[in-house]
Amino acid sequence: MIIDCHGHYTTTPPPVGEWREAQTAAVETDPHHVGMKGELKVSDDAIRESLEGAQLKLQRERGTDLTIFSPRASWMGHHVGNEHTSRFWTEHQNELVRRVCDLYPDNFAPVCQLPQSPGVRIDSSVRELERCVAEMGFIGCNVNPDPTGGFWTGPPLWDRYWWPLWEKMCELDVPGMIHVSTSCNDHFFTTGSHYLGADTTAFVQALTSGFMKNFPGLRWVIPHGGGAVPYHWGRFRGMAQDKGWDFDGLLDHIWFDTCVYHQPGIDLLVDVVPTDNILFASEMVGAVRGIDPETGNYFDDTKIYIDGAALTSDDRAQICEHNIRRVYPRLGATS
Repeated sequence: MIIDCHGHYTTTPPPVGEWREAQTAAVETDPHHVGMKGELKVSDDAIRESLEGAQLKLQRERGTDLTIFSPRASWMGHHVGNEHTSRFWTEHQNELVRRVCDLYPDNFAPVCQLPQSPGVRIDSSVRELERCVAEMGFIGCNVNPDPTGGFWTGPPLWDRYWWPLWEKMCELDVPGMIHVSTSCNDHFFTTGSHYLGADTTAFVQALTSGFMKNFPGLRWVIPHGGGAVPYHWGRFRGMAQDKGWDFDGLLDHIWFDTCVYHQPGIDLLVDVVPTDNILFASEMVGAVRGIDPETGNYFDDTKIYIDGAALTSDDRAQICEHNIRRVYPRLGATS
């Protein structure tokens, strides 16, 4: 079985974006606007139409079986409005993902976004995680390490601000994918420097602080191949040796996905990172959607790169299924 651990609902029907645009306009007029959750009117047929020509079509064409599916990352937009804005938007997004998984239980398993908001206690995210996992059968969450939208003015991931969320993730036995949203800072392009810089930053915050030793069951998935981490593996190992940081122990908590869009990048990833710490993923339909003129294949068809890498059949089975099931143990209840 081939499980893709990184998929987003990037093809939502138009009413979803329209609802968000109306909400955003209201808080732009009045930053303290509360409003109400209201209703997101999207039919089952509209959901089917949004997926049949995109994610489902690509699953069939590329030979993958199941996608771990979450709301569109760039739309999380935690910097928008206030805590009520994030709460209502997040609830709608998660409920929509749940509907997708109910319509296609053999194709998708749900991961939630959290109603993070700058300057707001993490408690609301803890409550939404509990609702999604305990009441709706979600198997993990996405955690934005920078809810400020590229300005990084919030507490780092080792700060005690975050600890109630780490505790709840351990209690519920679910992992978190460390995934930022849109950048509002002109220095950082959202799906390029912001995404990859955040991936690297999260790893380094965990390495330098050693805080994960306080949470034996805490599991992070760092997407996009881990940003710069595999490429600078020797730098981080060397720094850890010099400073007395526990590099090897950190790998009990952190996994890297395969959203790396060329063969040499995947070859580096599987050569440097232990096989036990790699999870198959494509992020389709995501930030890169075109065909590589050098190969004639889609950039984000990462299965081709895994097939072409110097891996044994057992290695591929680990990366494409077994490791993912270990990191997402609740997946067993859905597949």
